[in-house]
Amino acid sequence: MATPLACLVGLLFAAALYLMLSGVLIRFVFGLTIIGNAINLLIFAAGRLNHSHPPLIPAEATLLSQPAANALPQAMILTAIVIGFAMITFLLVLLYRTYAYTGTLDADEAPFQEEWRADDSCPPPLIRTQQDIRRLRRESEL
Repeated sequence: MATPLACLVGLLFAAALYLMLSGVLIRFVFGLTIIGNAINLLIFAAGRLNHSHPPLIPAEATLLSQPAANALPQAMILTAIVIGFAMITFLLVLLYRTYAYTGTLDADEAPFQEEWRADDSCPPPLIRTQQDIRRLRRESEL
């Protein structure tokens, strides 16, 4: 069980690095999501994979008489999942604003290049106010 899980974690890390180095910002967010899940699996595997020792102490016992699983990795993973969802949501909103301002999410294109900005010919943002959002919605409905 540990070997397939280790291979899966390695595969997820490789896929995440490939996506994060592609230069497209939405792929970077997907890669960040995948690498977060790979780290969660790695922490989960560190906590023990078998079910023979549950992390419970009997009600009448005061000391552990047999080995017990450590519940701390599972608690850490649950916390990491919640924080990961919040971070991904923030990054998606940031991507939306970036796309509205630049018109692209490709980091190799002109709006993201330093020399291009030196010309001060950056296009105006597509969305500035709520009226712009309503206008774009009307245009998309037509």
